[in-house]
Amino acid sequence: MRPEQQLADVFVALAGSTEETPDVQGTLSVLAHHSPRVLGVRTAAVVFVPGGREPTHVVCADPEVHRLERAAVEWREGPAHDSPNHERRPSTVTLDDAATVRRWPHYAPRAVTIGYTRAAALPLRGHSGTTGALVLLSSEAEGAFAPGVLELGRSMAEFTAVTLERAREAERSRTLAGQLERALTSRVIIEQAKGVLANRRGLSMDDAFAVLRGYARSRRRQLNEVAREVVEGRADPELTGSPEG
Repeated sequence: MRPEQQLADVFVALAGSTEETPDVQGTLSVLAHHSPRVLGVRTAAVVFVPGGREPTHVVCADPEVHRLERAAVEWREGPAHDSPNHERRPSTVTLDDAATVRRWPHYAPRAVTIGYTRAAALPLRGHSGTTGALVLLSSEAEGAFAPGVLELGRSMAEFTAVTLERAREAERSRTLAGQLERALTSRVIIEQAKGVLANRRGLSMDDAFAVLRGYARSRRRQLNEVAREVVEGRADPELTGSPEG
């Protein structure tokens, strides 16, 4: 398969990973597992830190690197942790360099131990900010990452971030629409129940609502549930004023 087709397939897979609902893990897996082949690097990991109460996601095909990046979240070290503070143009970090070891005293030696001496972090930067990074790792024999590789990886990382943002925005819109629809339906049922009570008990609409609400509160029930029973003719005769039996 030609490189252009491989790249196109990745972007299609990323875009399609959130068609129905936001699939964070699935989207990150697409990025992590396709990046080494498309970018020509040894391995890649994705660290997604959405903030708030949501958990941090770490995805990588290499179990050792997965454990390393998971530990780095706790250490608050490594290229993924520092990537939000870097300049927009990514660069390669030499992990066995003395300055890097001082900067990341836990991460750098551990990475070198498992065979990685070069790293680059490409921020997952969306419209609302940075939520993690795509981390590329290689050995000294493989050399530094070419500028074109880093730029392409940056585009893939940013596309992923924007894709997740849009999927979440769409999910929030669907949730809000559902809430509004339920609220409207509930309001309609309550208005219908008020009309039934007003007609049967000779009350004004305001008094009918007061009776309906008072009944629901005294029995610790949802107002819309009681209203639906009134409309459907299943309500307590004490409420509707209907003769029993």
